[in-house]
Amino acid sequence: MSEEKMTQDPIAEEQAEAADTQESAEVNWEQEAAHWKAQAEEHQSRMLRAMADMDNLRRRVRKEQEDLAKYASQKIVEELLPILDNFERALAADKESMTVESLLTGVDMVHRQMVQVFEKEGLAAIAAKGQPFDPHVHQAVMQTQDPEFDSGVVVEELQKGYMFKDRVVRPAMVKVNE
Repeated sequence: MSEEKMTQDPIAEEQAEAADTQESAEVNWEQEAAHWKAQAEEHQSRMLRAMADMDNLRRRVRKEQEDLAKYASQKIVEELLPILDNFERALAADKESMTVESLLTGVDMVHRQMVQVFEKEGLAAIAAKGQPFDPHVHQAVMQTQDPEFDSGVVVEELQKGYMFKDRVVRPAMVKVNE
């Protein structure tokens, strides 16, 4: 009997070891699956947060662009306010004691102040009289024959033209020599 026990014991032991190995493998697969599932959920969560952050960034940038467009003129308006104040002072001045000379002096001062603000912001008058006609900056509205000027040269400026930085805001209306 002891021999039978011995022979049964190794088989039983082998079966027990096989069962343990199988359980161990199942536990490893379950642990591995749980690990990958947790990692996938973490990546999903990160992706959703990143997408939400991106949406928030888009909204914030859109709002900033709208505000920038809405208030883009604020700086120039603030610089023009003192000029408006000077015009209002001139209109409120005593009409009885005002002379034409003092009025012209005041208007000239306000004009210079306004030109300074525009130049500071990048506005410049387009040179016209005596310059060769340039269709990019001049608009010819008349032609004349003047022996003092070469052909294709601007003889007279009928309305000033202006450039804002590197763009033509308004071309100069000119009379060109044939």
